[in-house]
Amino acid sequence: MTAIDAAPADTGAWLEQAWDPGMTVREWWRLLADARLSNPMLPEPWGRGWSRAEAAAFASEVVRRGALGPPAGIGMMLAVPTILAHGSEDVIQRYVPRILDGQHGWCQLFSEPGAGSDLAGLQTRAQRDGDEWVVNGQKLWTSGGQWADYGILIARTDPDQPKHRGLTYFAFPMRQPGVEVRPLREMTGRAMFNEVFMGDARVADADMIGDYNDGWRVANTTLMVERAGIGGANAAAPSAAIAGTVAGHLDQPAGRFAKPNPGGTGGTAVSRGKVRWLAELARERGRSDDPVVRDGLARLHSLVEITTWHMGRMKSGNAATGGEGNLAKIRNSQMLALALELGCTIVGPGATVTGPDSPTGGELQELNLFSPAPSIYGGTDQVQRNIIGERVLGLPKEPGPSKDTPFRELLKN
Repeated sequence: MTAIDAAPADTGAWLEQAWDPGMTVREWWRLLADARLSNPMLPEPWGRGWSRAEAAAFASEVVRRGALGPPAGIGMMLAVPTILAHGSEDVIQRYVPRILDGQHGWCQLFSEPGAGSDLAGLQTRAQRDGDEWVVNGQKLWTSGGQWADYGILIARTDPDQPKHRGLTYFAFPMRQPGVEVRPLREMTGRAMFNEVFMGDARVADADMIGDYNDGWRVANTTLMVERAGIGGANAAAPSAAIAGTVAGHLDQPAGRFAKPNPGGTGGTAVSRGKVRWLAELARERGRSDDPVVRDGLARLHSLVEITTWHMGRMKSGNAATGGEGNLAKIRNSQMLALALELGCTIVGPGATVTGPDSPTGGELQELNLFSPAPSIYGGTDQVQRNIIGERVLGLPKEPGPSKDTPFRELLKN
């Protein structure tokens, strides 16, 4: 098989020889991981240290050849960067390879019914019992929880500490007694999110990521990566296969799941593909000369390109403000709202029609129902503005209890 050097130029030849739609998902993902192409923006030995542009070029080549993209989801997006940044060598070696080759699926156990925007106010408890921790509590808005083998869990380990200091971060096994996952049905009709109940569930002390009671610092790494990802920092080919042992996709033919959306209209981030799709929709419906539509397309195109440059600056290490991920998330919300407004302007009343009579095959209707969500999950846009104001611009914090107040003395939501 053709080898790949340090540059992405010869990935086409490698794909030509490597891709076989008849091989299993497990086999294909293992090939990608062995070639360090599951997430080539990661540093060696896990990735290739490529720029976002180089990774995007490889992703385009994967799509062009009709191949299945690498494992996607919380494991690849959030767990790997966090574990590499804060995990012990033992934790890294036990978990990162199984995420990169898709053997384990992951979810994020952060938000709670009374701790969403105020995440540090979470009340899920982890109490030490020998070499293990016993976990009790409830998590909410858990993406992919029904398919996850593991979860990145932040829990309160010392309520006598101030709320930001008594938290610890774990790699939590989901498939065990005492863990119940309940899907939450959205207005899209799907159940992307779940609520997770933990009653005397257990996690090993060896699965702690970072130090005891230092979970808030570790969680901030996850949140920074998440906001940048929602804002469009990810550059990977799409994958309809679900990672991990639960969904049952690993031993099915990889070609069965290699069906990317050619218009690029799905997902949480507005891409160049979505701009092209809207422009083509305007031409089809005779609205391409409408000055309002043209102005909207130009604004959306400009925002997408600015975001691309912004993400490139983040990856290069030349970011200056410290709030790039927050800014990217806010901009993504703005782009989704603009894309929806533009689509409705182009289609008119037909934008409300669903089912087989939908003038866009359901694409615009999906956007209509889904578009409010990214401005809420991953930290609301209002929270992002607070973070930028306080941590980047140095504005005063909102009034409240002293930051040294023990958590058990605070008023609870």
